[in-house]
Amino acid sequence: MRLVKALLAVVFGLVALVVAALVFIPTERLATLAAQQFEAATGRSLTIGGEIGLSVYPVIGATAQDISIGNPDWAGGGDMLRAEEMDVGLNLMRLLSGTVAVERVVLQSPVVELRRGADGRATWEFGSPEAAEPVASGSGGATGLTLARAEIRNGSLSYVDDASGMDLQVTRLDATLSLPAMDGPLSLDGSAELNGQPVSVVFRAGNAGNLLNGGLTAIDLEAEIAGAEARFEGRVSLADMAAEGQVNTVVPALAPVMAAIGQSGAELPANLRPLTFSGQLTHTTGGEVFVRGGAANIGDIALTAAADITLTGPRPRVDAQITVPVLDLRGAGSGGSPQAEAGWSRDPIDASALSALDGDISISLNELRSDSGTFGPIRLRSTIDNARAVTEIREARLFGGGVTGQVVVNNRSGLSARADLQASGISLLQLLRDTAGFERLEGTAEGRLDLLGSGNSLHAIMNSLRGEGALSFSEGEILGLDLAGMLRNLDLGYVGEGTSTIYNSITGSFVVTDGVLSNDDLLFDSARVQVTGEGQVGLGAQTLDYRLVPSALRDEEGNALRVPLMVTGPWSAPRFRLDMEALARERLAEERERLESLAREEARRLEERARAEAEAKIADELGVTAEEGETLEDTLRRGVEQRLGEEIGEGLRGLFGGN
Repeated sequence: MRLVKALLAVVFGLVALVVAALVFIPTERLATLAAQQFEAATGRSLTIGGEIGLSVYPVIGATAQDISIGNPDWAGGGDMLRAEEMDVGLNLMRLLSGTVAVERVVLQSPVVELRRGADGRATWEFGSPEAAEPVASGSGGATGLTLARAEIRNGSLSYVDDASGMDLQVTRLDATLSLPAMDGPLSLDGSAELNGQPVSVVFRAGNAGNLLNGGLTAIDLEAEIAGAEARFEGRVSLADMAAEGQVNTVVPALAPVMAAIGQSGAELPANLRPLTFSGQLTHTTGGEVFVRGGAANIGDIALTAAADITLTGPRPRVDAQITVPVLDLRGAGSGGSPQAEAGWSRDPIDASALSALDGDISISLNELRSDSGTFGPIRLRSTIDNARAVTEIREARLFGGGVTGQVVVNNRSGLSARADLQASGISLLQLLRDTAGFERLEGTAEGRLDLLGSGNSLHAIMNSLRGEGALSFSEGEILGLDLAGMLRNLDLGYVGEGTSTIYNSITGSFVVTDGVLSNDDLLFDSARVQVTGEGQVGLGAQTLDYRLVPSALRDEEGNALRVPLMVTGPWSAPRFRLDMEALARERLAEERERLESLAREEARRLEERARAEAEAKIADELGVTAEEGETLEDTLRRGVEQRLGEEIGEGLRGLFGGN
C-alpha cells in the first residue's frame, strides 16, 4: 500500500502544481517542481523526460511524457516505474468549491519492476512513507477527495524475490480504479497475463479511506488465474495484514496455476479434478491462519477440515483434522507392477516435501473403496517435524481384521523409512481373493513386522532392509487340494472340487538383514500332513531360495513319507524341483538307522543267549542258580564264595582230624 500512497502523492502533487502553473509557474519549470515534490514525499527520484501539457476547462489537466521513478540505492539503481505518459485531470467547478475531484489518471504503457532482497527489503517501501499519506477530508487544504477513474493501459510488471527465488512476470496489464469519495466505496478491476497465463481481478471495498489508512474494512475480492477461480468476502486490515471472511475456490487444473506463479508441477489425474474449497478463514496480525468449517472436493472425493496454520516459524506449521466420508480409488491403479521383471526402481525419490512444513495432522476415513476391496474405518495421525514424519495407524479395518502400528519417514540426513506394524483377525480368503483372485486358502492371519530401510531410491531401500517379524494362520483349510493323499499315494490327481486339506495352524518367524529375509521355523500343522520350511527370500534382489518338506503320515505308528521341495530363482519365474539329494540322504539315514537297530537287536539277543549259557555253566560247575534280579557277576561271586567256603571247610576238618 505504500506504493499506492506514493503514487497518490504524485497525482495530488501534480494537481497542486497544475493549479499553481496556470497562474504563476512557467511550464518549463513544472517538471522540476513535480520531481522535487515527489522526492520530498518519498525519498525517490522522479524524472519527467518529456513535455508537460496543460488544459484549463472544463477539466484542469496535466499530461507528462516519459515519466520514471527510481529504485533505492541498495537495489543497484535503475527504475522502479517507467511510463510513456501520465495524464491527470481535475473537475474545475468542484475544485472551486473546495473538493479535489480527480476526473482521470491514466498511465500509458507503464513498466513496473518490483524486487524483494534476500534481507527482506523491498523496492516499493519508500523512505518517507508518512509524507506519502493521501490528503483526506478534514485534513486541511481541500475538504474532500474523489477519484472518478484511474487507468493503467497496456502495462507490465515484474516481481523478483531473492529470498524465495520467486519470479513473476505480468504483461498486458489493464486496470481501472474508482474512488468516488474517501469515505465511500473503492473498486478495482484488472486483467493481465501472469507468466503467460490469463489473470483477472475484481475488488470492492466498503470504505476507501478506512482501507487505505489500515482500518478493518469490508471487502469483496474475486480473482481468476489460469482458469482457477477464487473469492474472498469478509474484512481486512492492510496495516497489519489481518483478515477474516469466507473463501471459495475452484481449480479445474493445477498445472496452469503452478505455471502462472512460476512453479513447475505435474497435472493431477483426471479423477482428482477439479479441486474446490470453501470455508471460513482468519489471518491474524501474528501470522496465524485459522480455517473453520472447511469443505473441499478432490474430484469426486469430498472432505471436511479444520486447521490452524502458523507462518512465522522456520517452516509453516499446520495442525489439522480432516474427515473423509468415502474415498473411492477404484480404477486408479497402474494396472500392474513391472517390478517383478525389472527390479525395484532406481529413480531418485524426491522427499523434499517433508521439509515444506511441520505439523500434526489427523485423518479420519470412514470408508475406502479400492480395486482390492472396501475397507474402513481408518484413523491416522501424522506428526511432521523438521523433515521427519511419524504416522500412527490408530485403526485400520482391513479384510475382516485390523492393522495398527507406526510408519516413520525421515529425510533429515538422507531418506530412511521404518514400518512397525501389527495385524490381527485378517481373513485369508478375503485378502487373497480381493488382492490376487485366489480363493483356495481359508483361515485367520495374525502378524507383526518391524522393518527399517534407507537410501535415495526404492532399490536402495529394499536392499538395505533389516528387522524381524512373525506370521501365523489358524484353523483354516486349503480348498481344492488333498495334500496328504497326494503325498501318501504319490499321485498329483488329488486336486479339484471336493478335495481339501484342513490345517490347525501355519506359523513362522523371520529376520531381515541387508534386504534378505531368513526363516527356519515354518510349520504347517494338520492331523494328516505336516510341512516344514526354511530358507531365504531376497526382498531387494527379488529372489527365492527356499526348501519345503511336506510329510504325510502313512500308519498309526507315525511313519511318514517326506518329499522335500526346493523353490528357487527370481520372483518373476520361480523354479520348483524335488530335493533328490536331500531325499537320498534322508533315505540313507533311515536305512542306516534300520540296520543299526537290527544290529542292536541281534547284539541284545546274543548277549542274552551268552548270559543264559553262562548262568547254566555256573549252575553246573558251582551248583548256584541265579536269583531274581541278580546280575551275572553277583551270581558268579556268590558261587565262588560258596565253593571256596566249602573247600576251606573240608581242609580245616582234615587238619584237625575231623571226619
